Amino acid sequence: MATQRTSFTKLQRDRAKKAKAAAKRERRIERAAEAKNPTEDETPEPIEGGEGPISAAELLQEIEVTHQRFEAKLMTYEEFEEKKAELLSRLPID
Repeated sequence: MATQRTSFTKLQRDRAKKAKAAAKRERRIERAAEAKNPTEDETPEPIEGGEGPISAAELLQEIEVTHQRFEAKLMTYEEFEEKKAELLSRLPID
């Protein structure tokens, strides 16, 4: 016995459901990207130079900014690793 073919209406419903899911997935990805990449007004400027004492909280903030810049593809992996190593070496360990 042969199987019955799906109707055109069912195919349309399935396609509409897939299109709606894809649109929802894209919106979710866009919202996540906006949350990860704050606007330039919200992003603190990195602390330049290695002179002078700096608190652990400020160093951790700088490491966070470095991670955000790397995720936003504003620096290469090598630059990211160098900056992170330099900042972690300055972190005081009690």
